[in-house]
Amino acid sequence: MKAGKIVVFGSFVVDLTSWADHLPVPGETIKGSVFKMGPGGKGSNQGVAASRAGADVTLVTKVGNDVFGQTALEFYKNENMTTEYVFVDSEKETGTALIMVDEKVGQNQILVVSGACDNITRYEVEQTFSLIDSAEIVLLQLEVNMDAIEKVVDYAHAKGKKIVLNTAPARKLPVSLLQKLDIVTPNEIEAGILTDMKVETEADAEKAAQILMNSGVKNVVVTMGKNGVFVMTPKRKEMIPPMQVKAIDTTGAGDAFNGGFVTALSEGKDIFEAARFGNAVGALSVTKIGTAPAMPHRSDIDRFMRDNT
Repeated sequence: MKAGKIVVFGSFVVDLTSWADHLPVPGETIKGSVFKMGPGGKGSNQGVAASRAGADVTLVTKVGNDVFGQTALEFYKNENMTTEYVFVDSEKETGTALIMVDEKVGQNQILVVSGACDNITRYEVEQTFSLIDSAEIVLLQLEVNMDAIEKVVDYAHAKGKKIVLNTAPARKLPVSLLQKLDIVTPNEIEAGILTDMKVETEADAEKAAQILMNSGVKNVVVTMGKNGVFVMTPKRKEMIPPMQVKAIDTTGAGDAFNGGFVTALSEGKDIFEAARFGNAVGALSVTKIGTAPAMPHRSDIDRFMRDNT
């Protein structure tokens, strides 16, 4: 079976990452141990994760006319990903993500300034319509301007495409948008914000998923870190256990999951098998430092799944 095409519509930002033996509290200055700069942004990370996992994927994003924008274009060329739909903003700067990582446990804090990718115009969105026409799945996040997201969702929904929304960074969403989504993939914090409740357990995840489905979402996938992934459809629910690895850097784990998840969907796997595949991609990604550069390749994913299932 030939895999369907995927369009990832989202952000590119440059990751500016520092590591230290603990994360600072407000008012505290600490000394770090390592600093690295590299490609990031949820849309970009998920696109790279899907590409390395073997998907036929095209990324739609926007960068500034600056050195960071050139970093993006060079990175995609090295990944053999097309840059045809990487728009360049002549006025706004390329987005940045300031990331701090606790090197002892791998946890992180992130501040994103979206920059150019928060300024995707109506004209640029319309330029992607022929691309969406040829796709089976459209994957979006919430790091770009909302009017662009809504226009893409409206068009993809009208064309009968499978729409997957990774609801990050978390924000309230109108029912009119939720009703057009085939799958949402919040983590537990995002699921809580979407549903006005605390999501910590499987029972919480099920309750939040039901609230979202009552709002019109067809299927819900709640990623819960070390606790696994909760998947709910109209006919079935399942808590999929995590895959055990030693985490070095959890930054980008959710992006890795989403990229792997849509790759498996495009290959005809059902939502539960796709979540298992996404789990493997996410698990492997945290064993390396960085976001996009840490995304695993298909041969490594297949080997890891054979050894752990």
